[in-house]
Amino acid sequence: MGHFFFTDIGCCQSDCSFQSLLKSLNLENASNVRPVKKWNTTSVVYIDLTLYTIVDLDMSKQTAVIFVWFYLSWIDEFISWNPDDFCGIKKMLVNSDYFWKPDLYIYEMTENDDKSPQIPYYKLHSYGKVTNAMPLRVVSTCNLDIFKFPFDNQTCRLSFGSYVYTVSDIIMWPKSNSSVVNKNAFDVFTTKNDWKLQAVTVHNTTITSEGDDYSQVIYSIYIKRAPIIYVLNLIIPACFLVFLDIASMFMRNYNGRLDFKITVVLGFSVLLLILNDILPNSDNTPMLGIFCCICMAMMVLSIIGTIATSYMTELSTTNPQVPMWVRILVLKHLARIMFFKRHSAKEELVTPVTIHNDPENAKKSVTEDVSDNKKVLEKDTHVKKEVKLLKRILLEILRIHHDLTLDMEQKEAKTEWEIVALIVDRLVLILYLITVSLVFIIMICVWAI
Repeated sequence: MGHFFFTDIGCCQSDCSFQSLLKSLNLENASNVRPVKKWNTTSVVYIDLTLYTIVDLDMSKQTAVIFVWFYLSWIDEFISWNPDDFCGIKKMLVNSDYFWKPDLYIYEMTENDDKSPQIPYYKLHSYGKVTNAMPLRVVSTCNLDIFKFPFDNQTCRLSFGSYVYTVSDIIMWPKSNSSVVNKNAFDVFTTKNDWKLQAVTVHNTTITSEGDDYSQVIYSIYIKRAPIIYVLNLIIPACFLVFLDIASMFMRNYNGRLDFKITVVLGFSVLLLILNDILPNSDNTPMLGIFCCICMAMMVLSIIGTIATSYMTELSTTNPQVPMWVRILVLKHLARIMFFKRHSAKEELVTPVTIHNDPENAKKSVTEDVSDNKKVLEKDTHVKKEVKLLKRILLEILRIHHDLTLDMEQKEAKTEWEIVALIVDRLVLILYLITVSLVFIIMICVWAI
């Protein structure tokens, strides 16, 4: 026989024991069937729930461990007595083996409730009401929408209903409305600062399975993630690495830049691994993951651009001749789009005479000018010597100018590859900045909505 506790006892009758009351109720066979005197009478089961805490929300498994205070009540038509006949006993606590109980089932539960405190006592009232209040540990599924991670809001549902009895047998009904349930939850809710409670709502519904209707009471728990730990450990380091990679694009030592970029990519890969361990396997990719993937793609693109510019710089010494298609595509059109101004070495060279490419023609021209003035200077020997000296000096100057021009042309041919490399490098930098800026703005807008 179960254990009993005395409550609300009068003091006028001769038989004042719970044992006598329990024996008079004759509950030995009452636990087998639904306690109604007419089989087509529908039993109404009232339930109530107060959210106490969310112990854990496993993102990788999409499960939640929730502690609640649970209340259950219904009317047993075979349990009733007159309190005046039993010394004023209006209610008593009885072991649950003595009467029928609804097969309450939580549809989202993923584990057996073997860690909840086991309280087998139910309270019986003199007018046939049976109540039970107990703490309950629930491990349930919680479908996570992680698109706005880590600034996301989640909704976890607990659906209480009968697994065997249809709506013609049992109707589940909430004892309190949403405002009361929400207030009670905020009064007692405790958290580990991982999640903030937003609201708790309740409603009843009917589901259909294999042609039968089943009554349910659904509690919806709305929570919001505390994002500060993810901002400090993921978002800020990722932004720093992106800024460092952009800053490295201004390094002119391509080999040193390549080493630096590879180091940044390795650090960024570590952040991606951490993010992958946190997030669940879902088709709904978070915005933060998209941002990181695009940044990683742009880092790889910038590495490829650095390799290309380094290769073009080496070509300036081994094969200084730039192909015609590169001249047209890069030096002519792409340079104009990138606002790249090219200065020719020939323009920087001051030409002292009109004819500067052929010293022989220059020599001939000078000789004709001198012959025209021979008649004037033939009497003066001293002047003739000066003219000859000036002639030699002029010829040497023309020869030096010719050699300098050829050297300038060779240097300009060698630097054309370097100019192509600079244009391509600027193109990669502009694409990098535009892409990262657009994705960053979109990410902020998504988080702000």
